[in-house]
Amino acid sequence: MNGLTVTPTQLMAGVGVLLVLFWVWRAGARRAKLAAEKARSGARLISLAGRVLFNAALIVAVQWVVIAHQGGPCLLLAVLGLPALFASYALTRALTVTTVETSKRGGRR
Repeated sequence: MNGLTVTPTQLMAGVGVLLVLFWVWRAGARRAKLAAEKARSGARLISLAGRVLFNAALIVAVQWVVIAHQGGPCLLLAVLGLPALFASYALTRALTVTTVETSKRGGRR
């Protein structure tokens, strides 16, 4: 034989060390995944806020130009009414509570 002997205690200690290393590795991976998800959600919020502010400024600028230069009643109605329609649509979608009806497989037909 080669003279290498491992006692059951040493074997159990080795397995325990491997399990602890695996557990630490998994915990680190979970923390990294959670941190990455938080960073993405924060970036999404900032990006959304920036787009909302830019679009609002664009709408206000167009409305201001039409009102300041007396574009006519039809143009004034279009410039004020069209953004109001989009805003009301978005608010209605955001504030409407919807439910998803799921059917179970093999249920009543």
